Amino acid sequence: MIRYKIYQNSNENSSCYGKWYARTFVEETYDTEKLAEHMADHNTPYSAGVIGGVLRDMISCIKELILDGKNVKLDDLAIFSAGITSTGAATADEFTAAGNITKVRLRARATGELTSSTLTSEAVLKEVSEYAVTETVESDDE
Repeated sequence: MIRYKIYQNSNENSSCYGKWYARTFVEETYDTEKLAEHMADHNTPYSAGVIGGVLRDMISCIKELILDGKNVKLDDLAIFSAGITSTGAATADEFTAAGNITKVRLRARATGELTSSTLTSEAVLKEVSEYAVTETVESDDE
């Protein structure tokens, strides 16, 4: 079940000022160890420790491959790749990686049977409570 809270846009400079929207609300995040424990509980002969070791090795390899400019596809989950954000230069000769590339980020695109339309049609949604904004928090993740 995907939980959400509603909030009202309070940005007076926005064309959407005063309108109500939904944001997902996450109650818990599973780290690698907790995911391994969850997987071990699914009638597997492997312990959480063995699964955790395989997952840590997988994560390390995915990072290595992405930093080498490769995409990594986990079937029916996502294709992981690096993306970049850059500023413009007046000419190609003036463009430099150090001067114009401002951020490298991780991208994940749904693949196989996990698509936005599948998620939309199969998701069960539940409002948890009102959403109140107490202060603006800026994030470098966007």
